[in-house]
Amino acid sequence: MKIVAKTDKGLVRENNQDAYAVGELPGEVAWAVVCDGMGGAAGGNIASALAVKVISDKISSSYNEKMRSASIKNLLDSAITAANIEVYDMAYSRNDLMGMGTTVVAAVVRDSVAYIAHAGDSRAYVVKDCGVEQVTVDHSLVQNLVDRGEITKEQAEHHPNKNVITRAVGVDKRIDIDFCEVELANNETLIMCTDGLSNYVTNDEMVVDIKDGQYYAFADRLVKRANKNGGGDNITVVAITN
Repeated sequence: MKIVAKTDKGLVRENNQDAYAVGELPGEVAWAVVCDGMGGAAGGNIASALAVKVISDKISSSYNEKMRSASIKNLLDSAITAANIEVYDMAYSRNDLMGMGTTVVAAVVRDSVAYIAHAGDSRAYVVKDCGVEQVTVDHSLVQNLVDRGEITKEQAEHHPNKNVITRAVGVDKRIDIDFCEVELANNETLIMCTDGLSNYVTNDEMVVDIKDGQYYAFADRLVKRANKNGGGDNITVVAITN
């Protein structure tokens, strides 16, 4: 298992509200968490950093090699739920942080299976020789319109409300978390990212930047690509190659 990651504030924003952490666990297990904060400069930074810390600590302290798939799902669920409580409580203890929150996508990768939990519009993709598969579905206003058939996927790409999300860590007392499992074939790569990448880099460009197999360069290349294409938001990329 090979892991690389990079975050960048992009070319427009004054500060970086994204946060991430990655690590390895016994038995050649990899984990990662990516968050994109919101709620003003201070609030966004604090929400994403706090959520990453809580989730990272929970994964590192609670994972064990004997866990079954259901237990890994429960671990991710409880980690994000704990982060939601921490961010929510902090937001409502300080007036200057009221309304802050963060997206999240978190994963544990074991035995060529990625166990992924998410809320918001930070995404997970699997990049294969034949193309890219988006494995998470955005929790956003625009995605709801697509699901109801009111707009097409192509229209969604340029919709004025594209950045409005319907779920986030810390906004409400409770959080709904979606979960999926994805098998990774040999040399396939799991990409976890904020919308600073997904809004500025196409699937075809993602394949181009990854197809040579030089995994150590994947995150750096994708961040550079997003900046080359405008860099209008903070960019965070984690790449886990099987």
